[in-house]
Amino acid sequence: MAMYPTAHINATPDDFAKTVLMPGDPLRSEFIAKNMLEGAVLINNVRGIQGYTGKYKGKKVSVMASGMGMPSIGIYSYELFNFFGVENIIRVGTAGALDKDIALRDIILAIGASTNSAYASQFCLNGTFSATASYEMLNLAYNEAVKKNVPCHVGNVLSSDNFYNADITANEKWIQMGIKCIEMEAAALYMNAARAKKNALAILTVSDNIITGEVTTAAERQTAFTDMMEIALETAIKI
Repeated sequence: MAMYPTAHINATPDDFAKTVLMPGDPLRSEFIAKNMLEGAVLINNVRGIQGYTGKYKGKKVSVMASGMGMPSIGIYSYELFNFFGVENIIRVGTAGALDKDIALRDIILAIGASTNSAYASQFCLNGTFSATASYEMLNLAYNEAVKKNVPCHVGNVLSSDNFYNADITANEKWIQMGIKCIEMEAAALYMNAARAKKNALAILTVSDNIITGEVTTAAERQTAFTDMMEIALETAIKI
């Protein structure tokens, strides 16, 4: 095995499946691998970013953490798409709802990812790029959610560089534009997929509702959102 083909992933292209599930939290990566994949093998642990490959219903699937924020998922998704032969990345993460009618633990499929980040500036585009999901993967995931009878919302999300925002009114204008929730990674993932001519989807579980103040626990965010994980795995083996 070649040592450190990149600064961040100590693996070879053969170690990865064509589809990778990408939670932010390395412990969620470990949970998915050990509880939902057969024969999962640790293929990367550089900087504690755990990556595993195993099988789900007989088909090869990988799962690797992205870390928090667009710079972090930007690095890992770029390397997977461009250096390791990965074709599809499914972000499985948490989000804060911006709609009082979206309940804790509901699923949100990000058809698009708006952002307050300057991530797109590197592409030197003469305008505003719309970061969007793979329709094929979104359609598969939506149908899986319906099949499982899991409450599911499809819409535009906000990928924010700020978890704590000094402007306490910042959410109000995004809400006026119909943004479903806030998370911190999808826009960079979607942009990297677009540039690499690959596929990406963010499947998000509502961990808190910013409007109502409801929250889930840290333990739930790490291990309990199995509906999202199962929808992602079913999508992974069908894409």
